[in-house]
Amino acid sequence: MSLNVFLELVEIKAKTASILPMLLGVCLSVYYFHSLSIVNSILFFIAMLLFNMAVDMMDNYNDYNHAVDTVDYKQNTNIIGRENISPRLVLGLLLAFSTVAGLIGIYLVTIVGLPLLWMGIFCFAVGIFYSSGPFPLSGLPVGEFASGFTMGFMIVLISVYINAFQQFAWTWTNIGVVFLVALPDELWISNLLLANNICDAGEDEDNHRHTIIHFIGQRNGLYSFAIKNVLAFLAIIFSAILHLAPWTVLLTLFIIPFVIKQTRLLFAKQVKKETFPCAIKILFIGSLVQVVTYAIGLLFRIS
Repeated sequence: MSLNVFLELVEIKAKTASILPMLLGVCLSVYYFHSLSIVNSILFFIAMLLFNMAVDMMDNYNDYNHAVDTVDYKQNTNIIGRENISPRLVLGLLLAFSTVAGLIGIYLVTIVGLPLLWMGIFCFAVGIFYSSGPFPLSGLPVGEFASGFTMGFMIVLISVYINAFQQFAWTWTNIGVVFLVALPDELWISNLLLANNICDAGEDEDNHRHTIIHFIGQRNGLYSFAIKNVLAFLAIIFSAILHLAPWTVLLTLFIIPFVIKQTRLLFAKQVKKETFPCAIKILFIGSLVQVVTYAIGLLFRIS
């Protein structure tokens, strides 16, 4: 297996959906909770990245094994069939990555406490059942919520906790602080799956996957996509107003024209290879600019 094939198998281009929320959690921990643990952050980064890659391999593995359309999708679309990758090799890799991630997580639990264990179990469960079991979450109407909540909110929450576990109190106020700051990531990540399902509507029907688009249709899915982009920017504005983030995060509003342009492209055409990247670009640029502007605010505060 070549490096390029491996990177496509683990969907490396989508890793911003986990890396940037983790960095946002570090920024929030420093700014609002006044705490930072570089070692814990590095360990969490490694475990999170390994498990994220394992989940994406599992997604491709299960889609390959459970495909109803064995001629077109299984042999020409799914990377395992298209690149003639051994399913046993993929299974071995995802088990190895999951095991290492789990061991690192257990070690971190011994340092920061049991709350991390329960959060980790939740994330592992969502990751496993996202594409496994008799009713995979990715093929159900809850897929967008599951991916957005887990990767957008839970990763930020875990990142905050492992850095500020000595100061962090489990109150609704603190959870609300994390939720509001993480909300843009949560919405953009859920939009990633939503755009994927919008573009794959026909293919999903052929393979008996009843995503949210099966119930609300492509047009309403597109409206939902646009509304969530608006809510993401409103969350950024309120996080600055409530002093949960430095004023510099408001610079993220300068990317609104870019987001509008990408949204219009998706509205005009719903073709996987041509317009699904619009959601990827919004997630990457939006999450990156939010983190960078947050970090710039930290530098101003330190100086």
